[in-house]
Amino acid sequence: MRMAEFLGNANAFSVDLRSGYDAVQASGQKIEFGELRNITVSRPDRLRAESERSDGTKTVAVFDGKDIAVVDFANKVYATEKQQGNVDDTLVHFVRDLHLRFPLAMLLTSRLPAELQQRVWRVDYVEKTNIQGIPAHHIAARTDTVDFQVWIADGNEPYPVRVVLTYKDSPGQPQFWGQLSNWNFAPKLVEDTFVVRIPDGANKIAFAAEIPTLPSKARRSSSAKGATK
Repeated sequence: MRMAEFLGNANAFSVDLRSGYDAVQASGQKIEFGELRNITVSRPDRLRAESERSDGTKTVAVFDGKDIAVVDFANKVYATEKQQGNVDDTLVHFVRDLHLRFPLAMLLTSRLPAELQQRVWRVDYVEKTNIQGIPAHHIAARTDTVDFQVWIADGNEPYPVRVVLTYKDSPGQPQFWGQLSNWNFAPKLVEDTFVVRIPDGANKIAFAAEIPTLPSKARRSSSAKGATK
C-alpha cells in the first residue's frame, strides 16, 4: 500500500518498461513476445508512451488533455480522437473502449490504492532481496483472476522494480513480466513532450474499436451470398 500511495500521489514521473508476455498456442506451447516502453505521466491530464515491439514495430500514444493520438511508424498510419478527463479516465478508455494494449496501466493511475484494496484478497511477504542492484521487498498477492508478484524498492521511494502477472483462469496460465527502471519523479517536461509528430506520408485511420461491424448473422449471410456467385 505504501507503493500504491507513493505512485498514486506522484504529480509526475517517467519510467522505462521492458516486458515479455506469453502467447499460448493451440498446441499448448507458450511463445514469448516482448516490448520496450518509455512512459511519461504528468497529472492530471498528460500522458506519453513510446513503445517498440520485439518485431521492431514502433508506436507512440499521447494524451494532451484534449486529444488522444496514436502513431504506428512501421505502417505509417495514425489515429486521433477527442478525449476529456484525466489520465485515469484516459487509460480506462484506451484499454476498455479502444482495445489498445497498455501493460500495467493500473500502476499509472492515481486510484491504484483503491483498486488494490478492492481487488486483492491475499498478500504474502516472500523475502527481502536484491534485484537490478536495488534492495527490494518481494511481495506475492492474489485477486480473483490474476496472481501477481511485485518487487518494491526499499527506502523512501517504494516504486516497483519488477512485476509478474499470472492469468490463472486463462488456458495455459500465461504470464506477463515487466522490469521497470529509470524511475524519475521530477522529469524534465518540455513543450514537445506531449506533442505527436505525424510522419510525412502517414495515412489517418480510425481506431479499430470505432469501425462498425455487421451482426454475426448478417456476416454469415453476406459470406454465403458471395460463395454462390
